Amino acid sequence: MARHSRQAGEPSEDGGRGRVATEAASRAAPGQERGPSHRWWVLGVVGLAQLMVVLDATIVNIALPSAQQDLGFSDGNRQWVVTAYALAFGSLLLLGGRIADLVGRRVVFLTGLVGFAVASAIGGAAPSFEVLVLARALQGMFGALLAPAALSLLTTTFTVPKERAKAFGIYGAIAGAGGAVGLLLGGVLTEYLDWRWCLYVNLLFALVAFVGGARLLTAGAPANRPKLDIPGTVLVSAGLFCIVFGFSNAETHAWSSVQTWGFLLAGAVLLVAFAWWQTRAEHPLLPLRVVLDRDRAASFLGMFISGAGMFGVFLFLTYYLQKSLLYSPVSTGAAFLPMVAVMIVTSVTTTNTLVPRFGAKPIVPLGMGLAAAAMMWLTTLNLSSSYLAHVLPPLLCMGLGLGMVFATAMNLATAGVGARDAGVASAMVNTSQQVGGSIGTALLNTLATSAATDYMVGRKPTPDALAQAQLESYSTAYWWSAGFFAIGLLVTAILYRRGAPRPHLVEETGAAPA
Repeated sequence: MARHSRQAGEPSEDGGRGRVATEAASRAAPGQERGPSHRWWVLGVVGLAQLMVVLDATIVNIALPSAQQDLGFSDGNRQWVVTAYALAFGSLLLLGGRIADLVGRRVVFLTGLVGFAVASAIGGAAPSFEVLVLARALQGMFGALLAPAALSLLTTTFTVPKERAKAFGIYGAIAGAGGAVGLLLGGVLTEYLDWRWCLYVNLLFALVAFVGGARLLTAGAPANRPKLDIPGTVLVSAGLFCIVFGFSNAETHAWSSVQTWGFLLAGAVLLVAFAWWQTRAEHPLLPLRVVLDRDRAASFLGMFISGAGMFGVFLFLTYYLQKSLLYSPVSTGAAFLPMVAVMIVTSVTTTNTLVPRFGAKPIVPLGMGLAAAAMMWLTTLNLSSSYLAHVLPPLLCMGLGLGMVFATAMNLATAGVGARDAGVASAMVNTSQQVGGSIGTALLNTLATSAATDYMVGRKPTPDALAQAQLESYSTAYWWSAGFFAIGLLVTAILYRRGAPRPHLVEETGAAPA
């Protein structure tokens, strides 16, 4: 491209990267510049698939008590319904992203949809605990194909900065709000139909997304297929499995248990070995060019930290509303809707108006700060708190903060990535959020349980004392979540570059065959 510009007699003294890209873009045909004419329908299809994957993490939580009663499994085994999904999803995401780069995003996206739907049907019809856990693991496996393919399709479809910002604003809102939507939908389905419909509902999502994807997404495989890094795939998949399993295991075993620290140590060693191998592999699974960019690294860390912190509001506020204020599952889900609405509006506004003008450096740290403030605000809740006066204000503050973080981080985490790396970069976004969520859930659960136990020392287990112990556990989780977001504020404020996002060459962001 640069050679063509000089042959045309254009000045080369300042022939910098940004100017070449701008001039090339200005010469591009309108259709090429803006991507497919049906790109907004593509956003709808991709967003629906992402919503299905994200809400599945929380919709099953609402159904667990009913499923446990129906299938007769123990409290000790209950966690495996959640953990089986997290283990398969978290450990296979990077592999799924690379497969999308190798085979083609359209094929992988549609395959992921079909597999996820079949796994959901098996889970919904499960006659036993073992079949349900197997189905959840299959959901996680196909979700690991689907999620990075969906995000990379968005990355290569929207190439004009304004349209890309709008698309990622909507997509970021879906990713951030999916958990809350899952709580509401799970409550409605469990209360008025049956817990099995919390799995069957995925068939409807998958069917609509598949029909839309088959009609709208272009066929074909990437022109330059990268080769699969087998040693790197084994190292990172095993490492992420050990990390997620270790932290999930901490919810039911002591941190001193070898099943906890042993897996965590093994996971850390495997991930260090993976990082070392990536510097030497001829075709690395996660090329260093993807993670060493400052804005991209800040976005990955921002997703990781916010994934850990936001479970303080989704998990423990759900407990508070149901156990302390005696809300029904449906009422609990509805209580989160104002936060979802604020998150959507904030995501779109931030990526379209604020980030192009000011850049991510002031926006994401401010979002982290607002989320931290919301968590601290939640520590004031007690048994006599009302929804409108005490619960809603911090929820709105949280929606404002998360809306500023998620959409911006997702946009910059994939901006400027070459088409051959779009899948693995998208997978890193999902991996960061998933592993962060697993770590956050385990840590906050452990800390909250310890706080409740400490509160009851020397006290009689009266109903009032037990209720107050629950409040103490929630408050502890909120404080620690606030601490996570405070760390996120510092990290993103340091790492993000000043100013608006830099322009990239057309080749780096241009659409590629799906």
